[in-house]
Amino acid sequence: MELQIQIHLNDAIEHDKEVIDRIVKENLDHKVSAYLKKYEDKADAEGKIELKLEKNKKDLFNGKLIANLDKDEFIFEREDYENLDDLINNLFKHLKEELSSK
Repeated sequence: MELQIQIHLNDAIEHDKEVIDRIVKENLDHKVSAYLKKYEDKADAEGKIELKLEKNKKDLFNGKLIANLDKDEFIFEREDYENLDDLINNLFKHLKEELSSK
């Protein structure tokens, strides 16, 4: 399975793209990589993780993580986080928990 990663940022946080990319890579490498292995064995499986992040009107962060792995879909959404790192880590933590229960 080839995993596609798409990150969508609104203009207010576009300047943080490099940091966001690093945090996403760390989460993929350390939190969920072991759980993604069961999908990697399927040659025709498709995998896509989409992360949408924005700064809202309250000057806080909202995020949505959508993971389509083979035929499984996972969606996690959180709002009003003060810290962007915490938001991203929390979304991937929930993905890890769901993958571990499958």
